[in-house]
Amino acid sequence: MRKLLASAALLGLAAPVPAGAYTVFVSNERGNSVSVIDGETMEVTDTIDVGQRPRGIIMSPDGAKLYILASDDDTVQVLDAATHEILGTLPSGPDPELGVLTPDGSILYVANEDDNLVTAIDTASGTVKAEIPVGIEPEGMGVSPDGKILVNTSETTNMAHFIDTGTDEIVANVLVDQRPRFAQFTDDGRLLFVSAEIGGTVSVIDPEKHEVIHKIGFEVPGVPKEALQPVGVRVTKDGKKIFVALGPANRVAVVDGESFEVEEYLLVGQRVWQLAFSPDEKQLWTTNGISNDVSVIDVDDLKVVKSIQVGEQPWGVAIRAD
Repeated sequence: MRKLLASAALLGLAAPVPAGAYTVFVSNERGNSVSVIDGETMEVTDTIDVGQRPRGIIMSPDGAKLYILASDDDTVQVLDAATHEILGTLPSGPDPELGVLTPDGSILYVANEDDNLVTAIDTASGTVKAEIPVGIEPEGMGVSPDGKILVNTSETTNMAHFIDTGTDEIVANVLVDQRPRFAQFTDDGRLLFVSAEIGGTVSVIDPEKHEVIHKIGFEVPGVPKEALQPVGVRVTKDGKKIFVALGPANRVAVVDGESFEVEEYLLVGQRVWQLAFSPDEKQLWTTNGISNDVSVIDVDDLKVVKSIQVGEQPWGVAIRAD
């Protein structure tokens, strides 16, 4: 395991050079706003007032719309990603927290934490297609690359629920470690990663067999084990690198995609939560909820190159290619 990298503050003067223009959207949970950042200049260009307690945000595949889960308003707001105007709302069910779109953008699946449901929303008609009963406190949402399987994680039931998107029925349940928060497929659909915040692990699951084939653990010198709380997970398109946000440990773990061994820990802001790649995967953006900033990681060099102040308690992050 290599040495810990220097903090974002020490590296704040360095800056990567993006291959293409893009825009970063960050939901500020306590600020009731979305910060807009230019991916090239890495400066905040706009702050949009939105509903109460925005958490999960999802960009449509064509980059035209941003779906904002306003948890305390029990709704999904639809934002024009170019003009930054609210176009309307979608019926979300109570307390929407995380969501995921099918690859074609036709269905938005939302985890309703207070009602133990996943709500399937037809984005064209703006109507509820189905309500799917799941475990207690659903949160993590992931969809297979072919759009046939939806995975929801239930924080209290400690399960990953596999849902057939054709029938909207659970076809398998996989037990994972305590308080699963996020589900992420590889681009080829051969593996699924589920983070367990309190369990302190990421389960590697075979989606065909519905079996846990490995568990990734974390250990940082000088950091209490209870502070190592995996939340957001992102995998490079080639599957070679896995990035895991470790919450109050203030680190992002870099994991080898073949051996599942941790290679490095990158020091970012306080309480790192969610992650998103730039369109070319040259940068990885993190939301840091306590330090009220986002960190930018150079994916090739595995260095934190920028820290950008946003709104109060940044939570979710979504990126649009311009």
